[in-house]
Parts: sequence; C-alpha cells; structure tokens
Amino acid sequence: MAEPGHRLSARGRGTTERRTPRLLRLLFWAGTAFQVTQGTGPELHACKESEYHYEYTACDSTGSRWRVAVPHTPGLCTSLPDPVKGTECSFSCNAGEFLDMKDQSCKPCAEGRYSLGTGIRFDEWDELPHGFASLSANMELDDSAAESTGNCTSSKWVPQGDYIASNTDECTATLMYAVNLKQSGTVNFEYYYPDSSIIFEFFVQNDQCQPNADDSRWMKTTEKGWEFHSVSITPAFSQRSQKRDPGAFVREWVAYTSECFPCKPGTYASEKGSSFCKLCPANSYSNKGETSCHQCDPDKYSEKGSSSCSVRPACTDKDYFCTHTACDANGQTQLMYKWAKPKICSEDLEGAVKLPASGEKTSCPPCNPGFFKTSNSTCQPCPYGSYSNGSDCTHCPAGTEPAVGFEYKWWNTLPTNMETTVLSGINFEYKGMTGWEVASDHIYTAAGASDNDFMILTLVVPGFRPPQSVMADTENKEVARITFVFETVCSVNCELYFMVGVNSRTNTPVETWKGSKGKQSYTYIIEENTTTSFTWAFQRTTFHEASRKYTNDVAKIYSINVTNVMNGVASYCRPCALEASDVGSSCTSCPAGYYIDRDSGTCHSCPPNTILKAHQPYGVQACVPCGPGTKNNKIHSLCYNDCIFSRNTPTRTFNYNFSALANTVTLAGGPSFTSKGLKYFHHFTLSLCGNQGRKMSVCTDNVTDLRIPEGESGFSKSITAYVCQAVIIPPEVTGYKAGVSSQPVSLADRLIGVTTNMTLDGITSPAELFHPESLGIPDVIFFYRSNDVTQSCSSGRSTTIRVRCSPQKTVPGSLSLPGTCSDGTCDGCNFHFLWESAAACPLCSVADYHAIVSSCVAGIQKTTYVWREPKLCSGGISLPEQRVTICKTIDFWLKVGISAGTCTAILLTVLTCYFWKKNQKLEYKYSKLVMNATLKDCDLPAADSCAIMEGEDVEDDLIFTSKKSLFGKIKSFTSKRTPDGFDSVPLKTSSGGPDMDL
Repeated sequence: MAEPGHRLSARGRGTTERRTPRLLRLLFWAGTAFQVTQGTGPELHACKESEYHYEYTACDSTGSRWRVAVPHTPGLCTSLPDPVKGTECSFSCNAGEFLDMKDQSCKPCAEGRYSLGTGIRFDEWDELPHGFASLSANMELDDSAAESTGNCTSSKWVPQGDYIASNTDECTATLMYAVNLKQSGTVNFEYYYPDSSIIFEFFVQNDQCQPNADDSRWMKTTEKGWEFHSVSITPAFSQRSQKRDPGAFVREWVAYTSECFPCKPGTYASEKGSSFCKLCPANSYSNKGETSCHQCDPDKYSEKGSSSCSVRPACTDKDYFCTHTACDANGQTQLMYKWAKPKICSEDLEGAVKLPASGEKTSCPPCNPGFFKTSNSTCQPCPYGSYSNGSDCTHCPAGTEPAVGFEYKWWNTLPTNMETTVLSGINFEYKGMTGWEVASDHIYTAAGASDNDFMILTLVVPGFRPPQSVMADTENKEVARITFVFETVCSVNCELYFMVGVNSRTNTPVETWKGSKGKQSYTYIIEENTTTSFTWAFQRTTFHEASRKYTNDVAKIYSINVTNVMNGVASYCRPCALEASDVGSSCTSCPAGYYIDRDSGTCHSCPPNTILKAHQPYGVQACVPCGPGTKNNKIHSLCYNDCIFSRNTPTRTFNYNFSALANTVTLAGGPSFTSKGLKYFHHFTLSLCGNQGRKMSVCTDNVTDLRIPEGESGFSKSITAYVCQAVIIPPEVTGYKAGVSSQPVSLADRLIGVTTNMTLDGITSPAELFHPESLGIPDVIFFYRSNDVTQSCSSGRSTTIRVRCSPQKTVPGSLSLPGTCSDGTCDGCNFHFLWESAAACPLCSVADYHAIVSSCVAGIQKTTYVWREPKLCSGGISLPEQRVTICKTIDFWLKVGISAGTCTAILLTVLTCYFWKKNQKLEYKYSKLVMNATLKDCDLPAADSCAIMEGEDVEDDLIFTSKKSLFGKIKSFTSKRTPDGFDSVPLKTSSGGPDMDL
C-alpha cells in the first residue's frame, strides 16, 4: 500500500504589468519511496551488481517492509537477489549519514559529501532539478482566456544558479514538487519577497488536493534580505504548498536517504559525516564534491562561495573613494582615501592607478544645528531649552520655546541615529559594507561590490512631539515633516528610492527618482506619532553584473531636516504663549484653534470660517480663510462642508441640501488589460461631504490582509480620504472568492471649496469632459486636494466632483467618469467625476409652484397648488394643501343684475314723465307772462285770470320764445327757482330793453 502522496507547489502572480524581480532561494529536503516493479520476459543473463539497486517496498499495516532488488533497466537481466526483510518503517539515519541498502545500516558520508539523514536539499539551480514542475497560467475566465493562457506559456520559474526566480509579469507561475512522505517532518526554505502588492502563498496538499489549515501559507514581505520559513508536515494529513509570485525554494524532510550528496561548487566538506558544506572564503574556489578550497592566483580574485576565480582588472579611480576622519582635539579632520571593498583590482598592472596619499588635514566643518562643539572637537546636543547654529548653545529668550527636531547639513561623521549598509542586487544578502560615505557638506553613495547593489541609508526617529493643536485634531493631522535636499548623477538607468517604515514594519516605497536629477528638495508629511524609519536606497543599474563600471554614478544628500522630533535638538526658538506663575511667566500651549500674539504672548481665537496653521500659529495672519461653501470645525483645524450650499442670483436664492448624498459610494472604471491579458479595474470610493470634516472613504490593500493571520490586521495598508482609488483584480482572475484590492491611493484629503465656478485655487473642472447640462441649473462643484506630492504631480493630486441636478435619477443617482478619460484622469494628477441625482437639485421654494383656481360650483370654489414643469427642485417646502372657499354662482349675480336694471329703468321713466309734466306747466305760465307783458306795453287791459278755463287747449296757445331741448328745459327749471319757491323766467320787453326776471 502506497504512502499518502504529498505535493508542494509554489505559485506566483503579479498584480500589474509593472513588476520588480521576485526572487526566492530554495532549499528542499525530500525522500521518496518506490514501488517494486519486476518484469517478466525471455531468458536473460544473471544481473550483475552494477545493473541493479535496492529499494524498499511500501510499509504494511504492521509497519514492516521488504528490501528488494530493482534492475536499472527492466528486462535487461534476471536472477536478482531474493527479497529480504527490511528495516522498520520508522527507521532513519542521523544527519551526516546515509543508509547502505546492501547491509541496511547507516554509514557516515565521505569527505566532500553531506547528507541530511532524513531529507534532501536542493540548493543548486543551474537547471530545474528532477521531480520539480513549473507551470504557468492566466486564470482569466472571459472570452480571451485561450489567448491569455497562450501568452503565459513562457511565464515560469527560472533557475538562476544560486536561486530560482518566479515570473515578473502578471501570469500565475506555480512551482511544484511531489513526494511520498514516510514520517513527520518539515519543509524549510529561504525566500526574498519585498513587494506587498504581489500575491505570494505557500501551502501543502495531499494527493486528494486537501490543503492544511495553516495560517503560515500567506507569506510576509521580507524586511532585510532573505528570510527563513518552515512548515510542519505529517503523513496523517497530506499537504501541499503553493506560492504566488516571488521565487519559491523549498526543502523537505523524508524518511531516509540512501546516498550522500556532493558539495556544490563553491563549498567543501573536510570531514566525514558532514551534514552541510561550508562556503569557500573570498579569493578561493572549489569544484563539486571538494574536501577543501583552492586559493586563487595572485592576479585573480573571487567572492565568498565562488566556484571559480576571475582575473583582476587594473585599478582605476572608480575603485577607491575618499572619506573624512572624526575631528581631533585641534578641530582638524583628515582626508582619507580607501579602496572599495572587496578590492578586486590590481595595482601592479600596466595603467593601474595608485591609491592617493591620505592624511591631508582640513578644518572640521561646524556641528549641525542644535549641537555644540566640545573641547575635544566632538559635537554634542544642546540641552532642552536652548538652541545653537552649530557652535555654542544659547538659552531661548523669555516668551519663546525651542523648535526641536533634527537638522543635518554637515557630514563629518554619520549621526548616531543613522546607519548604512549594502544589499546585494544579485542574491539580496546584506554584505556588511558601508553604502554611504560622508563628505563634509554632503553624504554620497560608496562604490559597493557591484553596480547593481543597493546602497542603503537609514534614519530612525523614536517618536515626535507635535503641537497640542495637532494632537486635538483627528483629521488631516500633520505630526511632523521630513525635508531633504538631494541630487543624482547617472550615466545609465540608476534609481533612488525613498521609503518609510512605521513601528519597525516593512519599509513602504514613497517616491522613486530615475536617472540624473538636479539638486532639489523633497518633503514628506508624517501623520502618525510612532517610531519611524526613513530609508534611502540607490541602485546604479538593474542589470546583474558583478563588476564596477558605473561607480561615478552617485546619489548625494546635502541636508535632512525632521521637525517635532522627540528628544530632538533646536536650531532656533519660536514664540510661545505665556502663562503666569509664582516665579514669573512660562511657556504654555494655546488651545486648539488659537493663535499666539507675538507682542503680548497671549492666545486669541481665530475668526470664524478660518483655520489655523498649526506649525506657524503666530499672529492673526496664521488663520487662513476657508474656501467658498465651507466652514471651520470647532478647533479651526480644517474646513468642511455640511452638505449645505447656497447660490445667489439677482432674482432668487437657491438652497441645496446634499445630505442624501453623504454616504460613501463606489465607482469602477472600465476594464484594463495588461500585455498578458490580465484584467483589472481602477476602483474609486467617494464621500462627498464627509462627516463634520472626517473623511469616510477607505481603500485597502487586501493582498496584505490575505497574507496576515487573523488578529494582526494592523499590518494591512489602508487609505482614508474623501476620495481614494485602488486597483481591483476580479475574483475570476485571482481564483479567490473575493477580488484582490491593491495599491490604494488618496485622491482627496482636503476640501478646498464648493462653488458653481469651474476654477478654484488653481484647480479646474472642464465642462467639456462631461455631457452638457440641459436644465439651466449650473453644476455645483466640490474641489479637493491630496497631501501626496509625487514626482509627476509636484502640486499633489486634485479631485473635482460635479454634482448635477437630474430629477429623473432617484437617490443616490449615478456616478460617471469623463468619456475621454476612462480612469477618471487625463494626466494622472487631476481626477474628475460627475454625480447626477435628484438630490442635487435646489431645495423647493414658493417660486417653484403656482396656484390653479377652479370655477364656483354649488357655492364652493377650490384653489390647487402644483409644481411648475419641469420640476427642478427637491426637498425644501412642500406644496400647500388645497384651499376651499365659499362663492356666489353666476345665476345669482345675473338675477341681481336684471332686477337692478329693471328698477333703474322704471325710476328713469317715472322721473322723465314727472319732469315732462312739470315742464308743460312752466311753459304755459311762461306764455301767459309773455302775453301779459305785451298787453302792458300796448295799454291793453289786463287779463282777468291766468287760469286755463275749462275747455281750453293749452298746447294751442303756447308761445315759445326760444327752442330748448327737454334736458335744457329741466336745467333751466331747476336753476331759476327763487328763494321763495317760485320760478324765475327771463322776459324781454317789446322795445328790446334788458331782460326782466319774473
């Protein structure tokens, strides 16, 4: 019965097209059990001892087995030795021994050979060892899968001599080794894994693909070169190992080894029974299976662990460097010239240069600011409460306090909190060499062992002492900042890396400069008060060349300035707020949001809608106004918008309430594909207003989360911002249940302002990036800035979010990216989004509705209020309720009108008849008076009576003196009545004299 089969595999995959080489050194112990195979055939000759070997059968249920002879070539010979009872299945030899199958006893290894006793080691990688398999695949499952898989056929693990390296693209590369395990053991390997954006796992499976439940499958990034990893395995539970991306180098334990292995070239074993081989020292070499190392000829050299020697080249000016000694008691320093280590050149060859004479004395440079020079010319820090410019310490004047930090601008010796070393670019081992050398006014990179070595410089800061106002702020907290001035001089593809590590964790690359860069400064803002390390790494070339051709390519750092350092020193004193006490006044901290008056030393609150420059809180000018549409928080540390906005026009005021859009939303850009066909997305998370200035969008690197055991998630990298971006690889590509998120980046850390203008504070939101607005309501634009300053984005990244009124799109609406820039940006620095929603419309007001009045029906009239169409508002006031009033119908008023008209007509008729009758009487009287007047003038006798006798016709006797209309007569009648009640009638005499009233 065969033992359970164990298969170990290492698989690698990159997450983007840009990848640095992932390397891993593999040491693998393994043992195998072979099944007995015996063939039958025609008569053959008796097997010679050289034509067969011994093997054990599989162990039975009692733990026993048999030793059998197996021909090297089946069917070649016969008459093999008879099977004999073998050793117990639990039997094993010690390290340095092997099992002699002929007499089944353990014997020591000979000189020049070694054994692990119960395992096998793989440490030579000139080619893929027997039993290993390297597979590649692209786990893309869309229609392009066939083509993508074809593109990945060349993406495999590649032997590199001392190690085996995984692929450097986005394909999945798997390194596997299968073994039949006899007893419990371990798998041990060394690996190099510097990039956390790579998926890298290792696990063990049995022959039924059942994995072990071991958290150690997720590999942690290596902090300093190669690291060791070990996993326990047992026959009872079969296991498998798997890795993703950096090279995998594994060593396994099995039950026994039937032979010793020769030492690989560059190593030796001088004694019998060795369990390992020693490395040859420098300037020596060895071949395979050597018992000792051979010295190189005088004109040749070799590095430690070499299998051959190389000819020494003639020394050039690239093979030495200069440095300074520490200052002596007289304040003098010596200029020293030294050969670069290891020295591989020869001074005796024709044309070789000699090492320049050392010992030239020069005056020591001043001490760095905050230090003073002692009597023996050493530099010591000034005590707290004093400052210096590099000479003598001076106490801070009253009303001031020291601005503590570290400012290094003179380089006579390396500061005590800095260290330097060299990391090999070939095998990624630290060499214990000096990577940076001091040179008075700057520090520069040394030669190194080869041009692709990394020159490492590290500065460690134990903690920071930020101002109290910073400690009180929970958002946009600038604890401190580091600023350094540097320069690179390169003739090939050199690179300078700047990395930051927190709490002794893996350094995270912050910025990279490639090629020659002129003298310039760079500032990094520190937002966490903890032990922090800053690392500079310079590599002359990425080509694997064990030589020095480009030692003149150097990186120089002129000054390094770190602010607010715990236990730091001061180069100047700054004004402080004064606090009265029994012994006078002393410095104190102003409350958050208060600035210091330079003259009086008192604290004053910043005006409304301003924020305070926390690191320069002097004078009212330190209070910076907030942008439009924003206001300050309680401690004047940031400006924010509470989702409320107002826009004034000559005719009305538009009010907005974006509270319905306050929650975080996500948006994915269009799919992108690498050259190998790997699909990925740029995934954005947005929070429009935040929460009282607290940013709410979070983007996480869950590649790290997958790799770290539960309870240690603090190692994972996450970004909190108004807007952030991450690269997402969907689950159908990664093979996981969830997609992989990596490379989180903050796009918006500060809200600059909210306005309808397209430009604010140098940030522009071009209207042409999106389809035009058609409702006549201008877009409200939120402007943000990021704190991250990169080489390509010297002013940091910026983001704009256009909030557009779209009544047809219910909350939360829809987000979109510019049509011409599918990833939200056209230049990599300025990002733009469009958010369309009904909640983006102005609040409804009385100007957004009108009234409709119904007709009067049955004495009732209704007034209904409706929104104006199209409705371009949201929220705000509600429509007034329908109003009902009592009214009179048109029939009633028609009746009233007819009645009134009839009455008026009757009255007019009566009055007309009355006045007509009255007028008749007056005319008659008038005619009589006229007749009497005529008779008087002619002496005629007076009339006996003025009355009309019975039977007389009045009309026949009327005499009209003048023709008048009816109304004229009425007017004359009413205006000529005398006070005694009689009518006055004008008469004219027959002689033409004046009229005479009667």
